[in-house]
Amino acid sequence: MQSREIVRRAIEFACPPRLPFWQHQMEFLPDDVCDIWEMDRAEAGWFFDNATWDDWGCRWARTEKTNMGQVVESPLADWSALDDYQPPDPTNPFYFARIEPELRKAGDRYVALTSHFCLLERLHMLRGFAETMQDFYVEPKKVHGVLDMILDFTVRRFDELHRRFENAIDGIFLSDDWGTQKGLFVRRETFEEFFAERYRQLFDVMHGYGWHVILHSCGRINALVPRLIELGVDVFNMAQPQCYGLVEFGKQFCGKVCFLTTADIQSTLPRGNEREVREEVRQLVQYWSSPKGGLIVFNYGDPEALAVTPEITRVMFDEFAKMTGYWSTRSLSETDVPSS
Repeated sequence: MQSREIVRRAIEFACPPRLPFWQHQMEFLPDDVCDIWEMDRAEAGWFFDNATWDDWGCRWARTEKTNMGQVVESPLADWSALDDYQPPDPTNPFYFARIEPELRKAGDRYVALTSHFCLLERLHMLRGFAETMQDFYVEPKKVHGVLDMILDFTVRRFDELHRRFENAIDGIFLSDDWGTQKGLFVRRETFEEFFAERYRQLFDVMHGYGWHVILHSCGRINALVPRLIELGVDVFNMAQPQCYGLVEFGKQFCGKVCFLTTADIQSTLPRGNEREVREEVRQLVQYWSSPKGGLIVFNYGDPEALAVTPEITRVMFDEFAKMTGYWSTRSLSETDVPSS
């Protein structure tokens, strides 16, 4: 069975023959996903390896340690700039020019195209994080206007992406970090007022083109997961299993959505304890997957920024390799698969 079909079956709970792997490092494991980042490249110069201005007018900087960096200058820091502000052109050929060569490398793999910084992240990059948290209460009309602009840009860019490449893409990887280590950034009422319907519109467009919705979101977002599933998320990229409460979280959501995950990047992996890593991997397979699917093994990458050694990354994947056929010896019964 081709890699593309194995990944699709894991996402759609259609009984993949093994765990799929989203990784490009371990030679002893499958490399089932072709992930393409080229649409994130900014004509103004910003990319993940070049912290400068992006096409939205945000200026990026980063620390001495290699990492993505963060926005340090926001074009809407003063609301007086809003009237004359113009977002980039979502149909700019620059954003699509480097995708086709990457597609030719995909072979039989599942193709995931990244489009980082979705609604919340782009909003606070344009305005400033602390200012955004206040604006939900003191400037709601302006926030709605900026979010409409971001949504329009994103939908039009996906329209252009589909026009150019049609069915060559299987899923879109979005990012919106929604939480701290303890809970959500905002009240649920704020999420509903400003984001829920816009997510629904965006995800409907993506599903209409036959793409899976893959959402990366860091932090303890447990309270938001059921709503995001309702709105159309197919896959959650979650890299902090311990933050969510690994076993309890799995019991609550296993079988209801697919997880693209790794051993915890903030606690387990940096500690470098082989026994802990192997135990967490076994728990992830046991509690976050099912005989029908629901789990894709992920390599977060950026080990230097995470302070994770190559040796412990290899240990993690070695244990996932041992667990790849975990469900093949177990009954495919209603008691094995949580009801959705």
